[in-house]
Amino acid sequence: MTKGRLEAFTDGVIAVIITIMVLELKIPHDADPKALMPLIPVFLSYVLSFVFVGIYWNNHHHMFHAVHHVNGATLWANLHLLFWLSLVPFVTGWMNENHFAALQVAAYGLVLLGAACAYTILTRALLATHAKDSQLANALGKDFKGKISVAIYVAALPLAFVHPWIACGLYVLVAAIWLFPDRRFEKLFKGEMT
Repeated sequence: MTKGRLEAFTDGVIAVIITIMVLELKIPHDADPKALMPLIPVFLSYVLSFVFVGIYWNNHHHMFHAVHHVNGATLWANLHLLFWLSLVPFVTGWMNENHFAALQVAAYGLVLLGAACAYTILTRALLATHAKDSQLANALGKDFKGKISVAIYVAALPLAFVHPWIACGLYVLVAAIWLFPDRRFEKLFKGEMT
């Protein structure tokens, strides 16, 4: 399989994930704008989940610019990432239905942690098939942002059972860290784009 097919498949799965998430937003039957008030937490969790899925799509796209070839391990590692991302609509909806209860906030964090670990595994699978001085290896570097994200998720999991809103705040913090495209890859390809 070529890297193009892997990217196209990933794009399609992520598009379906986002579509499923938006379908969870229920349309109020009342024309009064006050009917939207109960939907604010649902909408905010949708925005957070949309941002997370978008961050993975964006960074996946940037990373694959530096990838020259894929193998079976890469395909499975990519599917592993998509597995965790496909659970985002479920845990987002479950968290909403239970008004951000501790167990559901922890489950949401567990899925985010799973996706972060899966992305790290994908990068390792890609690095194994590229030279140590490849563009990919140079762009990934020590992956400080990836390591700190995993650490924050691990810290948020037990906190979810004590203060669910603090755990949600930590999830937002990770999103803020990754909100902009991975500059490591943008710097790498800046010379090629001009």
